[in-house]
Amino acid sequence: MAAVTAAAVSIPSSSSSTAAASCPAHCFLPCTQPRNRAPHHRGLLLRAQVSTTDAVAAPAKKEKISKKQDEGVVTNKYRPKEPYVGKCLLNTKITADDAPGETWHMVFSTEGEIPYREGQSIGVIADGLDKNGKPHKLRLYSIASSALGDFGDSKTVSLCVKRLVYTNDQGEIVKGVCSNFLCDLKPGSDVKITGPVGKEMLMPKDPNATIIMLATGTGIAPFRSFLWKMFFEKHDDYKFNGLAWLFLGVPTSSSLLYKEEFDKMKTKEPENFRVDYAVSREQTNAQGEKMYIQTRMAEYKEELWELLKKDNTYVYMCGLKGMEKGIDDIMVSLAAKDGIDWLEYKKQLKKGEQWNVEVY
Repeated sequence: MAAVTAAAVSIPSSSSSTAAASCPAHCFLPCTQPRNRAPHHRGLLLRAQVSTTDAVAAPAKKEKISKKQDEGVVTNKYRPKEPYVGKCLLNTKITADDAPGETWHMVFSTEGEIPYREGQSIGVIADGLDKNGKPHKLRLYSIASSALGDFGDSKTVSLCVKRLVYTNDQGEIVKGVCSNFLCDLKPGSDVKITGPVGKEMLMPKDPNATIIMLATGTGIAPFRSFLWKMFFEKHDDYKFNGLAWLFLGVPTSSSLLYKEEFDKMKTKEPENFRVDYAVSREQTNAQGEKMYIQTRMAEYKEELWELLKKDNTYVYMCGLKGMEKGIDDIMVSLAAKDGIDWLEYKKQLKKGEQWNVEVY
C-alpha cells in the first residue's frame, strides 16, 4: 500500500492549461586477445582419458542480481498493432510565455492497465497517416510520473513534452508530428499508448543510496518520477533515506520545469534533497563561461568525485547527448589525481549499474 502526501498547488499566471479533471492537491502543475590454444595432440590425449561417465559438468553461471528495482517489471504489454487507448485527462503548458519553446505536462488515463515503474518509457502513436498513407510510427517518451501517477491511484501516466518546431534548410517551418499532436491534445481526446519499455533507468533498490540525477530540458521526466516516490509518497516497502542530488540544465529561467515541486521537496527534506540549476543564457561561472549543466557540476567536482568512489552512488543522465562528454572532461583530471583512468572507471560503474544514461 502507498499513499501520496499533500502539497500545495502553485499556478504560474503565464501558463495556459486545459483539464477534464481537477489537478490533485499534491500536484504543483498549473491546472532512454584470443585465448592461447593448446597443442592439438594435447587435446586428443585429454579426450582419450575422459570417459562419458567421468565427465564433470561445467559450473552453472551465477545469476546476476540487479541493484535496481526490477522485480516484476513489465515490458511491452502493449505494442503498435494493438496499443492501449487512453484518454487525455489534463494538458498544461508549464513554461512561461516568453520561454524559448513550449513544454507541456499531460496526464493520460490507464485504468491501471499499463503497470509501469519509475524510469520506464511509453510509446505514443499520433493520430492520422504519414505521407505514404501509413499510420505514424510510435515515438518514445520518458514517463514523468511515479508508478502511483499524479492522482495517486495507479490509474494514470504523465509525460513532459516539448513542442518541436524548427525551420529546415529550405526555410520551411517543420512541426514534429508526435510532439505537436501531444501538445495539442484536449481533455477527453483518445491517445494510443504502447509499452511500458526500458530497464536502464530503474531506481536503485538501496533506500540509503546517493542518487545523482543529471537532466537537460524534458530529460527531467524520469527524475520527477523518482523524486515523487522519494518525497511525496509513503510506501510500506520503501522509504528513501539517502541523498538525491538533481542538476537541471535549461536555457532560460522561464523554461525551468517543475521548480515549485522541487522547492517544496527541498523545504520538506533539506538533508535528503539537493537541487542545482544551470541556466545557460542567463548565468555564467567565475570565468565568465555560460552555465551549462557540466559547468555547474564543475563547481562541486571534488565532492562529486568523492561520491562517485562510493559503491552506493548511482548516476542517472537524461537529455541531450552532448552533456556526457562535458562531464567526462570534468572527471578525467580528478580521477587522474588518484591514479585512476576515468573512462575505464566509468565502464566499471556502468557494469555495476551505477552509471545510467538515456540521451538523445
